[in-house]
Amino acid sequence: MKLSIMFISGALVISSIGGAIAHGGATGIVKERMDAMGAMGKVMKTLASMMRGETDYDAETVRQGANAIAAHSGEALTKLFPEGSIQGPSEAKPDIWVNWQEFSDMSDQLKLFATAMSTAAENGLDHKGPGANMMGQGGMMGQGGMMGQGSMMGSGGMMGASPMMGEASHMEDPAILAQMPVQGLFNMTAQTCSACHTKFRIEKK
Repeated sequence: MKLSIMFISGALVISSIGGAIAHGGATGIVKERMDAMGAMGKVMKTLASMMRGETDYDAETVRQGANAIAAHSGEALTKLFPEGSIQGPSEAKPDIWVNWQEFSDMSDQLKLFATAMSTAAENGLDHKGPGANMMGQGGMMGQGGMMGQGSMMGSGGMMGASPMMGEASHMEDPAILAQMPVQGLFNMTAQTCSACHTKFRIEKK
């Protein structure tokens, strides 16, 4: 499967990330985290258009956007979820605090991918460097990849015994990830957002 095809599904995943968050009178910590999610959603929409070739690629826009996502992820994100903060229009599921380690791992993973994407911005959309084969057929987004059975988000957990994060522990190194095509890192970032939302966000009907 060609990379140009593989990353599209990840790009489409984020189409509802920003728009799905309605503040609806939120206050305090709930509003803070909704603002953070909204900011990340806007960035992802901007980058998605670039990744699909709808707008011209601009490395500085990618770098700034990736840095913004990184700034809102990791500990910066988890601290916006004090236990039991589901008041008002919050879309957070109580499962967050039941499975706190998994939620925290996802937030850290988001920061990892966004940080690597920032560094990889100069790689452009046609990067053929040493990291390109990481996204090849049967790789991270291929069959048995990130969202498949036994994947990073599967029963093995974010950092468990998966094809990506098990033996291939080097994939936790931002410097190595940054050798990948920027599309791949964007896709991984989008898939992480999607997986976290699927498990920990209430879907509004």
